[in-house]
Amino acid sequence: MFDKLNQIEEKYKELSAKLSSQSIDYSSKEYRDILKEHGSIERTYKVYEKYKIIENQIKENLHLIENTDDQELILLAKEEINEKNIEKNVLYNELFDLINLDNAKKYNSIIVEIRAGTGGDEAALFSGDLFRMYSRYAENKKWKVEILSYSESEVGGYKEVIFSIDHPDAFYRLKYEMGVHRVQRIPLTETGGRIHTSTVTVAILPEEEEMEIEILPNDLRIDVFRSSGPGGQSVNTTDSAVRVTHVPTGIVVQCQDEKSQHKNKVKAMRVLQARLQEKFRSEQQEEIARERKSQIGTGDRSERIRTYNFPQNRITDHRIGYSIYNKMNDFLDGNIEDMIQKILEENKKKINV
Repeated sequence: MFDKLNQIEEKYKELSAKLSSQSIDYSSKEYRDILKEHGSIERTYKVYEKYKIIENQIKENLHLIENTDDQELILLAKEEINEKNIEKNVLYNELFDLINLDNAKKYNSIIVEIRAGTGGDEAALFSGDLFRMYSRYAENKKWKVEILSYSESEVGGYKEVIFSIDHPDAFYRLKYEMGVHRVQRIPLTETGGRIHTSTVTVAILPEEEEMEIEILPNDLRIDVFRSSGPGGQSVNTTDSAVRVTHVPTGIVVQCQDEKSQHKNKVKAMRVLQARLQEKFRSEQQEEIARERKSQIGTGDRSERIRTYNFPQNRITDHRIGYSIYNKMNDFLDGNIEDMIQKILEENKKKINV
């Protein structure tokens, strides 16, 4: 991490020098680009400068302790060291987050895909629960949420729901939600009181502005049809729904929630772009994994990452062994910050700095 921080410090000083240069044209694109890059790393640079000042103050106090016999001075120095260590830890955590956010700064938004897995109707109902959970979490943070595509279940919930969250922090805070979520509860239709186990998959796809993948018109097959609701009934009298097939990869995306065929096509192309980016990233990671002979990332998507046990009113994240009790309704209403923070903290411990 500190290698990265030193690079940022050097870059910030270099950009500052360019901005103060007499030869720069303030109306040029070059100036705007430099100003933008300078602003994007300014906060990290300033926090790092504070961190180094605190670190030097601790060293000065340690030096004082080693070179004096004055017990009163030693006591004061030790008290200041304790205070400065607290400040240092706070700044360290902030720097860690800033570095991760800096790595993800190109992700101004994400696409979240929730799909019912095993469990039939119960899985679809829980897909609806997870959609509500993530959308309310985002709304509580004042992040913009937009539904891109959905397929409703006849009993409620969703067979599939795809939506976007627009905010630079969204990927950093939600990236570890990717995986299989398991629910254990008694369905409303169950008369015998038996607990059913169902699964729902969650995919988090960052939209990467700097990684635009060219999609050739000849590679696309576009079909239009009438939108349909639960049970297949038509909910529109025009062919406004759009299905886009990317022939080279076989990826299929369809959108039908807008009445306008054009708007549905725009949304479908947005989802297709994100899926192609994810495919490209996955292929890159697989290549790196083969070279390093180690697994990249936090684990395979097929792994169960979390269980929502309704009879015991318990949510357990299996990756970090952390459980929350007696807050199921609160959790599904979007109050998931505690869980997210615990996961981020555990992942910090895995990184050597």
